[in-house]
Amino acid sequence: MWQKAHAFVLEAYRRTATFPKSETYGLGLQMRRAAVSIPANIAEGFRRRGQADQARFLNIAEGSVEECRYFLILVKDLGYGDALAISAALEEVSRLLGAYTAAILTSSIWLLTSISRRDIKGEALG
Repeated sequence: MWQKAHAFVLEAYRRTATFPKSETYGLGLQMRRAAVSIPANIAEGFRRRGQADQARFLNIAEGSVEECRYFLILVKDLGYGDALAISAALEEVSRLLGAYTAAILTSSIWLLTSISRRDIKGEALG
């Protein structure tokens, strides 16, 4: 997942380098920052120990995916190039990120349910 997100960032840098000079500190910079945020938050979330922390960083990455989606719509509408290939790459990252986040949240819910059942039964947790 991280590798796909990193590949998306590299493509975003290549694409934004072709934008008009007037977009250097506008759309180009914003798109680059949002793109870089995706693998950076995946990496940071991966190193977190708790599932809640992991899910929080993955959620931030998902927010950055949504920002990039909008920027790609804007790129197309402004006529700055075809965004079809890079959009497909972003969709793949989004799909993988969503599946991984759901798996973490599902395992977290299972763990909490399991602990609650043991606690109700009066079983020792340790």
